Amino acid sequence: MRFGLSLVMCALAVCAGVVRPAAAEDDGWITIFDGSTYEGWKINETPESWKIEDGAFVANGTRSHLFYVGEHAELKNFELKIEVMTAPGSNGGIFFHTKYQDDGWPAWGYESQVNNTQGDPQKTAGLYNTVKVLEAPAEDNKWWTQHIIVEGRHVIVKVDDKVVVDFTEPEDREGTVRLSEGTIALQAHDPGSTVRYRNIRIKPLD
Repeated sequence: MRFGLSLVMCALAVCAGVVRPAAAEDDGWITIFDGSTYEGWKINETPESWKIEDGAFVANGTRSHLFYVGEHAELKNFELKIEVMTAPGSNGGIFFHTKYQDDGWPAWGYESQVNNTQGDPQKTAGLYNTVKVLEAPAEDNKWWTQHIIVEGRHVIVKVDDKVVVDFTEPEDREGTVRLSEGTIALQAHDPGSTVRYRNIRIKPLD
């Protein structure tokens, strides 16, 4: 009887519009892309390089970057999980500790590369021009999860739970390509590249 009553109460809760958060949300994860709008996001140059399709941001076209400008945009120590899929010969990227700019390649923060088979030798998960990954840990036309963890001066990048990058930033690193704090940005690289980004979640660690 208790089991049956529990099922009835659960069904009534659903009918009443009470939706229980997913377990991941209870663990501090925050979904920052609703799968259907640009709410909380801002495109800089070339907005036509972006569209939303089947619950994913789709990047294809002349250089453009999509910046997260929502409630949780100022990040210092955090985890980020993004499901990514590339078409063959595509290049993209995920910037972090960056900030919005009207045009150009983002000048602040690191880029975690997205590239399995495009001509650039630096492949998926690497920190561009800092930690070079020369053999792609993912495949085109298949979704993978790119998981970036930043704590202090330590950066870990995983692909489908496998550690690909484990980097500690030197204390004397200068310039704008360094850890500080800021938002994330997704990259549309060129008209020959098609990259999809979906299920975007962050977990502040501060």
